[in-house]
Amino acid sequence: MAANQVHDQPSPLNEVKSLDVEQQTKNDELDYTKRGQWLRAAILGANDGLLSTASLMIGVGAVRTDIKTMILSGVAGLVAGACSMAIGELVSVYSQYDIEMAQMKRDGSPDNMGVEERNAEKEKLPNPWHAAGASALSFAVGALVPLLGAAFIKDYAVRVGVVIGVVSFALLGFGGLGAFLGKAPIVKSSLRVLIGGWFAMGVTYGLTKLVGKSGL
Repeated sequence: MAANQVHDQPSPLNEVKSLDVEQQTKNDELDYTKRGQWLRAAILGANDGLLSTASLMIGVGAVRTDIKTMILSGVAGLVAGACSMAIGELVSVYSQYDIEMAQMKRDGSPDNMGVEERNAEKEKLPNPWHAAGASALSFAVGALVPLLGAAFIKDYAVRVGVVIGVVSFALLGFGGLGAFLGKAPIVKSSLRVLIGGWFAMGVTYGLTKLVGKSGL
């Protein structure tokens, strides 16, 4: 009887293994969450670069139909947008970094921690320079889509059609991938992004055309 009771008691080794597996699972989930957030932010940045650059090119093309002017407007939009995204993200994440560092000092000053513990805590904080670089890069990647679509087409009507086509395809892709990462309905989210993109390009074209005709 005593032998059966000893056999039924959980082994300390098994308990340690169970705790290790549980901790590893939590770490994997946390790591996946962080990677998912970064990837989703990169997709949103690329979508922003795609749509804003395409709208700028189509808007300028409504007044000046030559390929040189249209490409130059796209390049200017890419550089200005990437710099703006980088600076905005740098300021935003630095603010978050400062807030979390201040909270760490209130909870227990890092100066009182060991070197390894202090470094481990700091590694958990967002890196402003990494965020700025990722935002600028993702914006530039998105902006390259309409630029490459228009780069080698001299005819104005064909050029605009190609830009709208490649941008629409990319909007569907970015919208679907963002929805997948956010666990939202993929078809509905993709169509929402696509229709919003068409609306943005249409409004930009229409207003620029109207201003151009007014002689301003």
